[in-house]
Amino acid sequence: MKRVGVVLILIFAFFGLADSLYLAQHEASGAPLLCNIQNLSGCNTVIASQYSRLFGISLAEYGVVFYGIVFVLAALEIVIFNRLLRRALQAASLVGIIASLYFTFVQIFFIGALCIYCLASALTALLIFICASFIEPIRKGIEQHSPPPPPLRMPPSA
Repeated sequence: MKRVGVVLILIFAFFGLADSLYLAQHEASGAPLLCNIQNLSGCNTVIASQYSRLFGISLAEYGVVFYGIVFVLAALEIVIFNRLLRRALQAASLVGIIASLYFTFVQIFFIGALCIYCLASALTALLIFICASFIEPIRKGIEQHSPPPPPLRMPPSA
């Protein structure tokens, strides 16, 4: 399951990278996004909002960096098959899902508009997180390396 999970992460990271690159390119050029699916037509509203930048850098550019790192880590893990790389993938996926949840919350409650590309990125981060949680069990590693508990001693009888 480890290999399949890492390959899936690699595929999802590629899609996330393509999505983030599309958003970053449109934001940099100022061209409006093509976004007209049911009630999810707020892409341009979200991209133009004050919440679309963090420290002066577009969130789409952070997405490019995030998905690029996840893609490289997954590709390296396929070649090297290293536990540390699997742990790094798990940590990165946790950061990604927390950020995605926060930015989805901001879209709903502060901006009042939903962007289909942003939601696709959040779904991609969720899928990466799910796959990453299966590639290396967290509890198993902790239990194997912890020393056994000391034996219980009964107090002397009086």
